[in-house]
Amino acid sequence: MTGDAVVLGLRPARLPSRALALLIDLAVVWTAYLLISIGLAFATASLDEAALMAVSAASFVLVLIGGPIAVETLTHGRSLGKLACGLRVVRDDGGPIRFRHALVRGLIGMVEILLTFGVIACIASLVSARGRRVGDVFAGTLVVRERVPAGRTAPVPPPPPWLVGRFAQLDLSAVPDGLWLGIRQYLTRMGQLDPEAGRALAERLADELVACTGTPAPPGVPAAAFLAGVVHERQAREARRMAEAGLGAGGVAGVGGVSGAGAVVAGGAFGGAGVTGGFVSGEGSVSGAPAGVTGSAGGAGVDVPGGAGAEKRAATGFAPPA
Repeated sequence: MTGDAVVLGLRPARLPSRALALLIDLAVVWTAYLLISIGLAFATASLDEAALMAVSAASFVLVLIGGPIAVETLTHGRSLGKLACGLRVVRDDGGPIRFRHALVRGLIGMVEILLTFGVIACIASLVSARGRRVGDVFAGTLVVRERVPAGRTAPVPPPPPWLVGRFAQLDLSAVPDGLWLGIRQYLTRMGQLDPEAGRALAERLADELVACTGTPAPPGVPAAAFLAGVVHERQAREARRMAEAGLGAGGVAGVGGVSGAGAVVAGGAFGGAGVTGGFVSGEGSVSGAPAGVTGSAGGAGVDVPGGAGAEKRAATGFAPPA
């Protein structure tokens, strides 16, 4: 989830769920329109025919077109039907929609949904690789599923070894949970994003993180690597707290030889084969501790001058700053 409360790493909604959400929305909108029309009929009974036609047209536009636009704008892409089906409208880059996006979707939706009874919208959704209707194409939006089974959540890749332990003194107490979730989901999905959009999103998340911690990122460190390093540090601290509270069964040895170190093993986006949630699992560790990483809980020290450590540095996809 980003600072604008948009969840990342979600999958495009399929036509059946979108159709169900649309039916719920249409039922609500038409019910509201009929009730308002009945009320206006009693209130405007004394008006002439031309005035009645003007009132009817205005109520049609305001309720059936303006209503959904206002709802999507105020809720950042969640209508009642989409909320019931676990869907949401987001921008192509994963950000929350604004008024102009909702306006374009609503105006084109009048043609492809209301005037053609949804035929054009269904055909466009079936043809589109991401299930987008014509309004989504022109507005630059996408309907995604917000509710994804937990078992399908991708693991957080570990940080580059040259950043492990760099943020041990960083104050993370002011960082909200929503920002942590946004960073985590960005890291699990960054390989699927457009490079330019992914870089912009990483920089925005890094700026929000810096604003919360009050400490700037190290010079020359890419935003994505900075985010990975800070998330790793937070997970290491949580692992140490759990171990101290007696919740970490088996102590340090129960976390793949390194308590929350999230050490890097060749493979994955950052070289994270065998990594689950930023930590090294039993399969991903070698004899309890990976080569090139020294120290215990949190991976306080990193030894990567050459040899095995240099190989792992290359496997992360990040180069240390000059």
